[in-house]
Amino acid sequence: PVVTQFELSLAPGVKVSQIMNLNKDLARALLVESVRIVDVIPGKPVIGLEIPNAEREMISLKEILASEVFAKSASVLTMGLGKDINGLPVIANLSKMPHLLVAGATGMGKSVGINAIILSVLYKAKPDEVRMIMIDPKIVELACYADIPHLLTPVVTDMNQASSALWWCVNEMERRYSLLAKFGVRNIEGFNEKLKKAKNKGTPLLDPSFNTNTAEEGETAPELEKLPLIMLVIDEYADMLGALAQEDRAKAKRVEALIVRLAQKARAAGIHLIIATQRPSVDVITGLIKSNIPTRIAFKVSSKVDSRTILDQGGAEQLLGMGDMLYMTPGISHLTRVHGAFVDDDEITRVVDFLRKNSQPNYLDGILNAHSESADSHEGSNSSGVTGELDALYDEAVQIVTSSRRASISSLQRRMRIGYNRAARIIEDMEASGVVSTMNSAGNRQVLAPEPINTDD
Repeated sequence: PVVTQFELSLAPGVKVSQIMNLNKDLARALLVESVRIVDVIPGKPVIGLEIPNAEREMISLKEILASEVFAKSASVLTMGLGKDINGLPVIANLSKMPHLLVAGATGMGKSVGINAIILSVLYKAKPDEVRMIMIDPKIVELACYADIPHLLTPVVTDMNQASSALWWCVNEMERRYSLLAKFGVRNIEGFNEKLKKAKNKGTPLLDPSFNTNTAEEGETAPELEKLPLIMLVIDEYADMLGALAQEDRAKAKRVEALIVRLAQKARAAGIHLIIATQRPSVDVITGLIKSNIPTRIAFKVSSKVDSRTILDQGGAEQLLGMGDMLYMTPGISHLTRVHGAFVDDDEITRVVDFLRKNSQPNYLDGILNAHSESADSHEGSNSSGVTGELDALYDEAVQIVTSSRRASISSLQRRMRIGYNRAARIIEDMEASGVVSTMNSAGNRQVLAPEPINTDD
């Protein structure tokens, strides 16, 4: 594709280290832009010299998606990356990674690579199998995916909303872990399989968090539904942190901590991260993030230092741009050189338009305004402890709670047709206002406010 690898057998007594620093001399002698020297080729007693081809092949994503290896892959999170130096398709399974870090200088093919990954998943997965959250600080990079049925929420371009989306992901991860523990399974695949078997037997699993003490008369626990995988895509991680740091440096640190927390724990809960950045500095890609995201892709970078930041070794600075990448997989010491698949804007538009015509987006309430941290949820609160901005449905919710004398999040969800996070936040605001009590040891709240006065008489 983009390079040809020549295998070179060294004479007895010649060390690899003597050859490794000759890449610039070789490039000058061969009249090429750069030469990458591969010190170890697994299974062969030779070194490799990767020489750029005079004419490079254009690899379309269509070739990868139509390949046999992509068709045979059972995972709905299969990603088509491109072709290796032998011209064979390279695919990857995000669920096994379980997260991916992508870095590269501006204009080197990083955004095209992200689009190829997203389209690969859209080709494999139905909307009920994989849901996506896209965070786009640049505003225009992921805007083309607006209103596709796989999205959990509209494409996020406001960084405060991005912070809320990450909080929601952490809360969802904890909720899923609680479900996995209660049903004695180790991962989301085991949970969905158990759910399917129970439904086939005619004894569907019921929500264990349902509280009979606060339930209305005749109300029963709802059936549990299949949990979809969640793919969180952050197109420009450095920009996101920078925008948050301008407003509140502490908030940027909290967001970074959320990313680390998700990277550490989210795999079994079925939440997978794809983080891209064009500024691979150590203050952005920290050691903690790297240790928890071992699968990485590096496009061409400007210096050897940047290459070491991403891949823990040099090489990315010698790439040729235009989709030329190094792919690092956990447990394998050598890097795979891949010529990335190209997908243009027209192809993306046609795929997205097809999805929009066949299905409507089903957005989840509360993701973009989730307040899961006391510092955030009570920001701007007044002296009485009530948050400065109450929910638009707050008054209606108070009316329902004081009339029914039940301060239940699930009841509020059903009566008002809102999401869990929004209902929970309204109940917390009621607690701060003195409408309801704090939770007792049984997890119940007492309604403290009197019943509303009937003005009809």
